[in-house]
Amino acid sequence: MAGIVSYGAYVPYARIDRDVLYKFWGGFPIPGERSVACFDEDSLTMAVAAGIDCLTGVDPRSVDGLYFATTTSPYKQNLCSSIMAVALDMREDIRTMDVTGGLRADTSAMAAALDAIKAGSMKSALVTVGETMLATPGGMFEHFYRDGAAAVLLGNEGVIARIEGSYSISDDFSGTWRADGDVFLRSWEDRMIMDKGYSEVFPRAISGLMEKYNLTPSDITKVVLDAPHDMRRHAKLAATLKFDPGQVQDPMFLNLGNTGSALAMMLLVAALEEAKAGDKIIFASYGNGGDAFLLEVTPEIEKVSPRRGIKNHLASKRMIDNYSTYLRWRKLVEIDHSLSGGFVGVTSISIQRRYHKAIIGLWGVKCKACGTPQYTVGMGATAKVCVRCQARDQFEDYRFADKQAKVFSFTQDNLAQWDDPPLTLTVVDFEGGGRSQYNMTDLLPDEVEVGMTVEMTFRRISTEKGFHNYFWKTRPVRC
Repeated sequence: MAGIVSYGAYVPYARIDRDVLYKFWGGFPIPGERSVACFDEDSLTMAVAAGIDCLTGVDPRSVDGLYFATTTSPYKQNLCSSIMAVALDMREDIRTMDVTGGLRADTSAMAAALDAIKAGSMKSALVTVGETMLATPGGMFEHFYRDGAAAVLLGNEGVIARIEGSYSISDDFSGTWRADGDVFLRSWEDRMIMDKGYSEVFPRAISGLMEKYNLTPSDITKVVLDAPHDMRRHAKLAATLKFDPGQVQDPMFLNLGNTGSALAMMLLVAALEEAKAGDKIIFASYGNGGDAFLLEVTPEIEKVSPRRGIKNHLASKRMIDNYSTYLRWRKLVEIDHSLSGGFVGVTSISIQRRYHKAIIGLWGVKCKACGTPQYTVGMGATAKVCVRCQARDQFEDYRFADKQAKVFSFTQDNLAQWDDPPLTLTVVDFEGGGRSQYNMTDLLPDEVEVGMTVEMTFRRISTEKGFHNYFWKTRPVRC
């Protein structure tokens, strides 16, 4: 029976204490912290990170499909999943699909991928979801909504959690929305959202699943319920469905927040991190109705290789101690870059296309004569002559994205146009060979030093005329 073969997640390195928001805007204090995507992150880059985590120990070229779910896609007309497929080193002949527009995008994508696997049109599919939720500054939603991503690999072999069945309902009520052109999330009166939406509509999906498969609350080990911004409503819903508090997956309100369509799958990853063979899990997502899945964990769960998941990502963080950093990262204030002379780079779609594999996939070459790897596309050329033995045109493809490296040298520029100054440029030596230069992100400037170990991370470099320029950066090794 088809089910989940692997899982992964991503939580941004940066967090902001809700007390920082309270001190800036006033109102009343709300406990806890929330994640904040870095200025060079979006829903696509975070989904790539979750996908990398999910594919730990898995050959990405063995996967037949890639689904990307989000309500905050960087593009309205352009398949983000096709960009992700190159970054994740997947085959060209896979099926890619973006699922957008609703808070159930995660389970909608999961259901579509599962149906395709059951129908035999593909053997495995990676389902990713990423969100960068942006609420109006100074409003209550700014305290609650946050950023993150998750991924599950579905297939028929090596299944760690069989998907025994599902149940869905559709309802046109939506207490929150974003129309075309809206930057910030809009909402109706809070009690209406909770009483007539979450608390009335969502339970019908879970109850319908339990009735369909003749289940009682005592049959379930863990229930993963999509959570609103009100912890009390989440707890009340679980109690209404007669689940004990110990059966309910922690909604991570205090240390994460609400990641929109990514939340339910992130909670599922957290549940799978603690699951044991024989556990029965209900996984349910809410938004214009609800989707509920019944999972049963298999002994294969014991074979899952170590990954960062939710726990390790939560443990690795940097606190933002001022609100202005958050405003700058989200482009909510205009910054004076007169000293730096402004941004002078221009993205060339022609160059992007010509060196697509090298730029998005971070592929270089390796000399067949002496085994020396090298990456030269970032300097505007492809390799023709080996830098070590001078052999001509004797190269094979070589991937750098999955390699760690050590800092050979670095420089920091406080005058450069950069949303998290200083701009740190590193020259790194990759494990196995190869030297190149990259910007560094997710760093504390005083901790950068020659010889430190770094890893590669897929980020947004710039946006010009609506076109997003993606490339790879170095960062200190997380977790």
